[in-house]
Amino acid sequence: MLFVALTSIWLLKNWGGAIQFFGTKRHHDKWLTDTENYVIKGCFAMSELGHGSNVRGIETVTTYDSNTGEFVINTPCESAQKYWIGGAAKHATHTIVFSQLNINGKNQGVHAFIAQIRDADGNVCPNIRIADCGHKIGLNGVDNGRIWFDNVRIPRENLLNSVADVSPDGKYLSAIENPDQRFAAFLAPLTSGRVNIALAAIYSSKISLAIAIRYSLTRRAFSVTPNGPEVLLLDYPSHQRRLLPLLAKTYAMSFAGNDLKKIYVKRTPEFNKIVHVISSAYKATFTWHNMRTLQECREACGGQGLKTENRIGHMKSEYDVQSTFEGDNNVLMQQVSKALLAEYIAAKKRNKPFKGMGLEHMNNPCPVIPSQLTSSTLRCSKFQNDALCLRERDLLNRFAAEISQYQAQGESKEYAFILSYQLAEDLGRAFTERALLQTFIEAEATVPAGSLKDILSLLRSMYALICLEEDAAFLRYGYLSTDHAAAVRKEVTKLCSEVRPHALAVVSSFGIPGAFLSPIAFNWIDANAWSSVQH
Repeated sequence: MLFVALTSIWLLKNWGGAIQFFGTKRHHDKWLTDTENYVIKGCFAMSELGHGSNVRGIETVTTYDSNTGEFVINTPCESAQKYWIGGAAKHATHTIVFSQLNINGKNQGVHAFIAQIRDADGNVCPNIRIADCGHKIGLNGVDNGRIWFDNVRIPRENLLNSVADVSPDGKYLSAIENPDQRFAAFLAPLTSGRVNIALAAIYSSKISLAIAIRYSLTRRAFSVTPNGPEVLLLDYPSHQRRLLPLLAKTYAMSFAGNDLKKIYVKRTPEFNKIVHVISSAYKATFTWHNMRTLQECREACGGQGLKTENRIGHMKSEYDVQSTFEGDNNVLMQQVSKALLAEYIAAKKRNKPFKGMGLEHMNNPCPVIPSQLTSSTLRCSKFQNDALCLRERDLLNRFAAEISQYQAQGESKEYAFILSYQLAEDLGRAFTERALLQTFIEAEATVPAGSLKDILSLLRSMYALICLEEDAAFLRYGYLSTDHAAAVRKEVTKLCSEVRPHALAVVSSFGIPGAFLSPIAFNWIDANAWSSVQH
């Protein structure tokens, strides 16, 4: 239930964070202290039945009544019902309502309002209907609910007005005149949700790998000689191949996650776009990786992986939602590619070097892959970085060219982007994996020479080569030959055997308390002994 507890805290912070970032002093003074003391239990009503990731398209409508100085919130149709609202079904007393703001017949776009939905005794307020979303495949400790509003009146002061306000006589006021820029400024604070989810995904991956690898270092199966001892699971090359590349990826993502936290904490308005792009890329990539890791670890633990007490299977159902909330992963990766395309077009128009988004490598001569890939070359950080930069550079050029070609055929820029979704997916992956490798290389450079640096070098090489092996783009677009691909595959196997002696030390370095692991991470025989059975 740890993830449920963390999610409940995150939901409460979403409410409080919205007041802090979307609101101003009048909201901070009135609402934050009661929130911190749990007098108010808030929820965050953004998603709707008909609109999740497309926040701009939500259908809830709020109008201003200048005669009473109140806003009036309405759910105009069933697809506008607020849906998947964590905390709403049973417990929340208040909510942040994201709604289209209609002033004097003109839609001013999406804004956020504070509305009370229950009284202090837990009774649903008048003109509000609430229902549970129903039983889910996981995360049932969070009471996701649905909310309908029927002419719900709230004070004018309940508009969260850091970006825009409405005067008592009904005039719309904002220092940001451009609606697109206003919408971007409005959504910028929501980045914190993606940052938190990305980091939580890595913690989950670490826990599952620590359990599966510890189990594989004590569990034996079959012998390779007649009457010989059975072999430890992790001594099988196939078992190493299943778990150790995932371990290397998790290390790379852990370094990148730490870097993301620093970027977020030190962010400025000028860097909001960069934070948005990186957090989108990492949230999608880390949560996809987490689900793959949980599944592989569950299988690697055999029948023991099916037991709830051994945690991995249960975490699969609890963490599955990460791929969906705070933005569908596929949509987020398309946003990454769209941002890279904008940087590309801007640089070409200015005829100036690339600056920002990590695209500075585009200013350098195009990397060249050696015709022969020896073991020393494959383990060289310069070669690894060159290969990932070459892929990103070429895919960005291809993506821009394909968009331009569709536009020349009469398609709109928006539809051209939709048609180019495959290159967009490839580019998003290329950007993310190149960024992860560069962060890994930078982290490794801070470690003095010695055994720790040697282990990090093995993990970094394994991460980079797994990227080369797993992405068909390297063969599809000719960055690597089939001989290259065979050399990469062979080298990954060698790296697995070299990481194997350090596997326990590597997962121990995560510093996960024993209470967060499971019985099979320690003595799986004692955990299943007759003496442990409850009579």
